[in-house]
Amino acid sequence: MEPFQSGRCGRFAGGVLGKELVGVLDNIATGTVKRPRRKTTLIHSLLIATALALTACSSNDEDDLALDDTPAEVLFNEGLALRNAGRLSDAGKKFTELDKLYPYSEYAKKSLINLAFINFSLGRYPETVTAAERFTTLYPGSEDMPYALYLIGQAYFRQIPDITRDQKITEQAAAALNDLVTRYPDSEYTADAKSKLLVAYDQLAGKEMMVGRYYLERRNYIAAINRFKTVVINYQTTRHVEEALARLTESYYALGVVNEAQTAAAILGHNYPDSQWYKDSFSLLQKGGYEPSEDRGSWISKAFQNVRLF
Repeated sequence: MEPFQSGRCGRFAGGVLGKELVGVLDNIATGTVKRPRRKTTLIHSLLIATALALTACSSNDEDDLALDDTPAEVLFNEGLALRNAGRLSDAGKKFTELDKLYPYSEYAKKSLINLAFINFSLGRYPETVTAAERFTTLYPGSEDMPYALYLIGQAYFRQIPDITRDQKITEQAAAALNDLVTRYPDSEYTADAKSKLLVAYDQLAGKEMMVGRYYLERRNYIAAINRFKTVVINYQTTRHVEEALARLTESYYALGVVNEAQTAAAILGHNYPDSQWYKDSFSLLQKGGYEPSEDRGSWISKAFQNVRLF
């Protein structure tokens, strides 16, 4: 029979107690143990030996599982030292350890925002979002809230894909950056957030234009109009709105909805009088005997009455 060993308790097999217990078990296995006058004698002996072994094992397990009693302040300062030394991965581990040992403490709060920054610096953008969003949930009144929102927006922004792909992340970037701009307009991070927000909006508008052109080429005018409409309503501050108005002129004219085509061209001419898109739209209407004319009741006219800039 193999010596009695199991996990950490195996170390007791080499001691006096371990040898006695193993000996008893070996004798039982080989049948050499003498039958006692009373069966309970052997059972009691085994139970006592086993209980003593388990007690010793439990005591050592507790020692092995004892939590680090290093003060939170010390752990935090160690993490800062590692971060400042450029050892970001090690610093991240230290801040993570502090957060687990001293949850909801002041140092845990500081560690969490540092962890978000470290993940961003290492290019771990999903982890950045996770840490920063957790921070905003746990500490909504913190003075570091603008920075947490900025990191979320930045992390999504760095992941914006090519325009031919799904733009869900771009939408998330725009939402986070807009949240920062709206809630903390005087933050030191707001100016950069605004510039990145415009880029995100331009990307989203470009995607809508690409899909709209696809439908327009296939003469699916209703589907095309819906895409160009999204650009006009939601992304008026982007460079794509100029083309969107021209495409609306073309689409509505093809459907025979002349008043909307005239309105789109009129709004285009008013805002971009020297644009080639306006010249093309004007020529299209002129061939049919029409000219640009704004219908104030049109959704296009109303959309431009409510243009909101930063």
